[in-house]
Amino acid sequence: MGTIHPLEAQAYFERKYGFVEWVKRYSPMDELLFTVLSQNTTDLNSAKAFQNLINAFGTPEGIARQSVQSIANQIRVAGLGNIKSVRIKKILAEIKRQVGSYDISFLSDIGTENAKKWLRSLDGVGPKTAAVVLCFAFGMPVMAVDTHVYRVSKRLGWIDSKISVEKAHDELESIIAPENRYQLHVYLITHGRKICKAIKPKCEECILVKKCPSSLIRS
Repeated sequence: MGTIHPLEAQAYFERKYGFVEWVKRYSPMDELLFTVLSQNTTDLNSAKAFQNLINAFGTPEGIARQSVQSIANQIRVAGLGNIKSVRIKKILAEIKRQVGSYDISFLSDIGTENAKKWLRSLDGVGPKTAAVVLCFAFGMPVMAVDTHVYRVSKRLGWIDSKISVEKAHDELESIIAPENRYQLHVYLITHGRKICKAIKPKCEECILVKKCPSSLIRS
């Protein structure tokens, strides 16, 4: 069975889940902090940890003044608190060193590829974190790949089953048009959570069942 083209899949998803419109989530700096906290945890836990940080310290400047231990105490709910607190301190220090402040809004003026490279140069910021910040804070046409996007894309045959999640970002961008990346990112996450689950996918309920090369249902 052949695979379905991303644009065709998007049309199916839109009929199933409705049209997705881009909405800015946080300021660029807050989005970066939130996304670092979201690494290897759930959205609910990362949201709690982020709110704890803001409630306790107020701003990136306030967070930067704290000790690693003080930050770790506020973000334990997100897991890996001792690691993420060090990461946050290093990121804030490097941004202050390079920019002179904690404002990264300048990324909107240097182009998508340069913005990616700049973010990825920060210790603790990989392809996913960079893509999420650029997508949700700036509305840039990048493809953020989380566990759901990664799994569903492999099952649909859009990326090789053995490709790393890091390399999947560039691979998916090579086959998905810029104007479709945000919508497909959201749709693939939604579909992965509701239907194309890691264990026991609900192929019998999938709108792509007849076009998916990994379908467990054969006609």
